[in-house]
Amino acid sequence: MKYIYIVDYWVPFPTSEYGGVINVIASNDVECHDLLQSWRDECDSKYDSGIMESVTKAQVFELASDEPSEVVSTFTT
Repeated sequence: MKYIYIVDYWVPFPTSEYGGVINVIASNDVECHDLLQSWRDECDSKYDSGIMESVTKAQVFELASDEPSEVVSTFTT
């Protein structure tokens, strides 16, 4: 079973001026976290502690078909 997670960007102002949204297909919270940690910029690594918090607060929707796990789209500032 796969889900799409709509995750709020975890990097705070002023580093991220307006925040953002990242859409991820994953099987569970841990896989979503791992994909986001691999995706993030190295300069944002000091904010890694906020990734799981954002994942657990994300809107999550079950997918009708089995899609590959991946970061689907991003919009961050």
